[in-house]
Amino acid sequence: MELQIKTKGEICILSVQEPRIDAAVALEFKEAVRQGTEDAPEEVILDLTQVTFIDSSGLGAIVATMKHLAPSRQLLLAGLSPAVEKVFQLTRMDSVFRIFLTLEEALSAKCE
Repeated sequence: MELQIKTKGEICILSVQEPRIDAAVALEFKEAVRQGTEDAPEEVILDLTQVTFIDSSGLGAIVATMKHLAPSRQLLLAGLSPAVEKVFQLTRMDSVFRIFLTLEEALSAKCE
């Protein structure tokens, strides 16, 4: 699982560099995120722009990431493709996460 990790001020940006988060990579994803956020600031944005498919294992891995960061840090999601967004809507996880159309919108919301 390839993640690009950047820190911009008080925000950590985790950009998934894979097209899928599914059962085959869910454990690897969780471990990569855990390592990438060990010293992360309070706000973490998960950039899913390149992800075109997510299954229940992938969704579970993202929820586990949110729980790992809580309560001291907040996980925001950005750049969901229509297929990925539909998974979040069908499972009502769109009411649990703050979701932004683009990474730029998520960054702007945090800078306000």
